[in-house]
Amino acid sequence: MKISKEEVRYIAKLAKLSFTEEETEKFVMEFDDILTHFENIDKENIDVIGSNTFDKGESILRMDEVKVFENKKELFSNAKSIRGTSIEIPKVIE
Repeated sequence: MKISKEEVRYIAKLAKLSFTEEETEKFVMEFDDILTHFENIDKENIDVIGSNTFDKGESILRMDEVKVFENKKELFSNAKSIRGTSIEIPKVIE
């Protein structure tokens, strides 16, 4: 499957990125390699693998423990802006 320069430019536009002509060429080749890899994976016969093959493993989880952190100044030392006991972040929705 061949991907075109226009498709790379369209993807870049959606991601609000801009590339030079050389970078666009490089991404065309990289995207093409990725899509070729997926086509090769699609050709593999996975009928011999049962759907429950990977369900037998056990997850080892730690118990949650509630701990009171007394040093609030140290806790918020890397935060740019604090409101009360919360970290204030910039608006992310345009």
